[in-house]
Amino acid sequence: MANAKPRRNKPAPLYRWKWEGKGLQSRAMRGELIGRNKPEIVEQLAKQRIIATKVQKRSSLNGGGKVTHVDIMVFARQMATMVRAGIPILQALQAISDSIKKPAMVALTRQIMEDVSSGASLSHAIAKHPKQFDRLFVNLVNAGEQAGALDQMLDRVASYKEKVESLKSRVKKALWYPTSVLTIGIAVTMLLLVKVVPEFESMFEGFGAELPALTQLTVNLSGIAQKYWLQTFSTLIVSFILLKSAARRSSRVAYRLDSLMLHLPILGDIMHKSAVSRFTRTLATTFSSGVPLIEGLETAAGAADNRVYSQAINDVRQDVTTGQRLHFAMRMTNQFPALAVQMINIGEEAGSLDAMLNRVADYYEEEVDNKVDALTSLMEPIIIVVLGALVGGVVVSMYLPIFEIGTAL
Repeated sequence: MANAKPRRNKPAPLYRWKWEGKGLQSRAMRGELIGRNKPEIVEQLAKQRIIATKVQKRSSLNGGGKVTHVDIMVFARQMATMVRAGIPILQALQAISDSIKKPAMVALTRQIMEDVSSGASLSHAIAKHPKQFDRLFVNLVNAGEQAGALDQMLDRVASYKEKVESLKSRVKKALWYPTSVLTIGIAVTMLLLVKVVPEFESMFEGFGAELPALTQLTVNLSGIAQKYWLQTFSTLIVSFILLKSAARRSSRVAYRLDSLMLHLPILGDIMHKSAVSRFTRTLATTFSSGVPLIEGLETAAGAADNRVYSQAINDVRQDVTTGQRLHFAMRMTNQFPALAVQMINIGEEAGSLDAMLNRVADYYEEEVDNKVDALTSLMEPIIIVVLGALVGGVVVSMYLPIFEIGTAL
């Protein structure tokens, strides 16, 4: 067909190769390299004046694992260190590729290497992987290349990523710690009701006496659990999957879920402060790197990690585009804390907006940290009481009839 698009040949898969060879003065050497085929490994060794005597394929590097934000953070820090030391970009990428163990990250680094070796800039090479390298990363690397300060920009990106990931981990701790412990407690209680209580129930039938109220309640709950536990569990799993799918497909559902998270007691305050911190940190990083404020706001909207705040930041960007000052546009959204707005106002007046944005981010990061510590301290006794009531209540109710028989005798 005339309109058929030409097929692009897929690059050959990458493999990790174990090699043995002889270097200068016939010195025996061995190690590992990454490449697509045996001749490529032999050629790499030849460039290092090593004659390959044995090359053996070890494992594939395609589709192994997933590149995470932490992987990108480490990549940025390693690149910043090597570029600052004067190592050429291609050699720095090669060194990082050889030191990484995760197959997916190795494959990503090799793809960047191939683009750079063919003449592309580092910013252009990483821009081909938007899932791994966000807009902020690409923009700052591009600015660093143009200004001849790539090491500084990579260092700035790495510091930004480290602070954001630290903030994320604290928020996840606040969300997952109580959830996981209570889930385990409920699971143990269900196990007791479905498997253990029926054994006691068959024993109680031989007593021929009326059971205590607490024991009878536990037996009734056990009957309900045995009859409906599978339907209940299936309903919860299906509901979770459907809700997650709906949030992925519908921006309105996702917005409402994020809004609900912000209105949760205690946790909602942590989510608010986390979003403000990420917004101000991102904007400070872009603004201090010479990125225009309008473009920085667009990048910050994507980094807020909450659709309510993303919408508010987009509204701020539109107002700033029409000539409004940043702090006034933020106040108009009724979303940002008054303290943050006032501090940014001072920064604008003093001509030190980037420094003030960083101070706001530091302040709210510390607030999140304190809130998470307070939540953890508060939840520990509550969780102990709840778990004791759930598990201990079932156990005590099963032994009440036995205690009554013992006292009667």
